[in-house]
Amino acid sequence: MTILFAPSEGKRPGGDLPPLDEGAFCFPELYEKRIEAIDRYNTFVQMADLQNLQKLFGIKEEKLIERYRTDMFAAPTMKAVERYDGVAYDHLSYAELPQQAQQYIDEHLIIFSNLFGPVCAKDRLPDYKLKQAERIGDFIPEKFYNHHFGRKLTEYLEENGPIVDLRAGFYEKFYKIPMPHVTMKFLKNGKAVSHWAKAYRGIVLKEMAKHAIMDEERLMAMDIEGLSIKEIRQMHNKKEIIYEITI
Repeated sequence: MTILFAPSEGKRPGGDLPPLDEGAFCFPELYEKRIEAIDRYNTFVQMADLQNLQKLFGIKEEKLIERYRTDMFAAPTMKAVERYDGVAYDHLSYAELPQQAQQYIDEHLIIFSNLFGPVCAKDRLPDYKLKQAERIGDFIPEKFYNHHFGRKLTEYLEENGPIVDLRAGFYEKFYKIPMPHVTMKFLKNGKAVSHWAKAYRGIVLKEMAKHAIMDEERLMAMDIEGLSIKEIRQMHNKKEIIYEITI
């Protein structure tokens, strides 16, 4: 089982793990490619003026901008799954999960970082900020990672299926899954609502971890409070489970 997940705009500051090195990431054979992307970001952040940093980070406050004007290679790190603190991660509540559920997430979750590309939940990340879909000068991260990581991801997913894709649609630009997989859509009163979708992606991941889901049959049989399966659509290699939010 492999679950694909989106990052969040919000990050937890600080960290008590060592700075980046070759052991920080999964797919170690592609470490140098990650460094290429991080170097571009690092140089841009150190050299850019306030206006360009506001655009890059998607924030206006100068004091907050200074938080992110740091050297990526000297900053402390923490687990990727603990670095993010947006809606989905709040509802996942990783720190409150039993150890076995945390281990499940560490071993089965891949997060698509806007800067670092596809990272495993237990990979080590420094604090950073990069607005979704923002270029770093003329560098386009999603194109870079799609080109350099696509083949390796396909090999990994072929060996570690089944696949559940809980990413937002934007992250197909980093990697479009070529083999059979499951996705989910969440409706409230028959309409897609962004906040609820993020929340329930986190809730679904939490329930998968708590029950150590490893196959599609058990995934489909999960009883999640506040969700009811409305429809299941098969589209080429994608099975989409459409949930109605009932609370």
